Amino acid sequence: MMKFILILLLSSGMTTAFAQPVGNISNNKTLEYLQGDGVYETGVMVFLKGLKESVWTHFDLFITDAKALAAIFMIIFFAIKSYEMMVGDKKLEIMPLLRPFGLAMVILWWGPFVKMIAFPTDLVTNQTEQMFDSEQTTVNNLRLNRADLMLSVANSLHTFQAQAEVAEKESDTWYGQAWDSVTSTVKQGISTVISPLLELKNRLTIGMQLLFTQLLELLGIWILRMAVYIIFMLQIIYSSILIILGPFAVAVSILPAFRDSFSTWIARFVSVNLYSGIAYLIMYLVGLMQEYALTSEISKYQELVGKDGLSANMEKMAWFAGNGILSFGTVIIVFLIGAICMFTVPSISTWIISTSGISSATSTFGRSAGTVVGVARKASGSFF
Repeated sequence: MMKFILILLLSSGMTTAFAQPVGNISNNKTLEYLQGDGVYETGVMVFLKGLKESVWTHFDLFITDAKALAAIFMIIFFAIKSYEMMVGDKKLEIMPLLRPFGLAMVILWWGPFVKMIAFPTDLVTNQTEQMFDSEQTTVNNLRLNRADLMLSVANSLHTFQAQAEVAEKESDTWYGQAWDSVTSTVKQGISTVISPLLELKNRLTIGMQLLFTQLLELLGIWILRMAVYIIFMLQIIYSSILIILGPFAVAVSILPAFRDSFSTWIARFVSVNLYSGIAYLIMYLVGLMQEYALTSEISKYQELVGKDGLSANMEKMAWFAGNGILSFGTVIIVFLIGAICMFTVPSISTWIISTSGISSATSTFGRSAGTVVGVARKASGSFF
């Protein structure tokens, strides 16, 4: 009995915490506190934007060193060109001699130059971010509506469970009276009526089911969030390194042997800066899938509890509770699919701006992460 009461209290607590109605502002705040104010937490997204802007302000960290290096390479470059013209291997050409001065000007105006290169990708990011924000408003409203219906389902299951508990207590009294005063035919009839109610009581023990369901949903949504946060952090790390160390690539490109280093840097920087625009686009497409999944589950929950939430279908409720979890699984699967899609951002970026350096760096990151996970598993296995 104590175990049953504990499960009942746990299930009611989890119902109140995780599945809050839309119309109650206080309950919505509780849901936002536990699961975040959206599928992707607004505070973390704002933090990532602020972190990117903060790191980019250190673009001039090695500007002085790059200037000195560019001056040395310019002397070497002009010495090589002068020698070639002196021995007659090359004729005097003005335009190639102006290239080192143009590269030096890029280093001198490195901050405005980086903003100019990032401007087209920022336009893509702003456009896709607006698409994502509009879709997430719809998704978050559906998420709260679904939470409201999940609460109605849980309340209905609790009601049926309580009715079954009362029926069990009453059946003991009725069955004893029937044993003393009526025939075996009546006893058999009472048993036929009471047995389904007792079976229903066993099937409607929903406390641990509700807990397991909410843990699965939290796991799915956090896997999706971590995938999104990792992609944006990769962009911040890669772009910051390219910006801070980029002046050296410009200075080295003065030498004929490293002529392509500057154009390679531009390609890599544009490719990395496209991460956010592509990420928001994928998040928008995933949001459409989330909208479909939430709408689908909302219609199924409404079929269980009725349009008004008061005309629950007991037979469907019993089958639903007997599935093991109080969810249809569509939303959880969509969260996992979204996480997988987010890790395609680096590859898609290289489709638009072809560069091998970013792909190899991302592959190295993936291999390193896999190695860390493997070591952690071995360590945990040996520990236990």
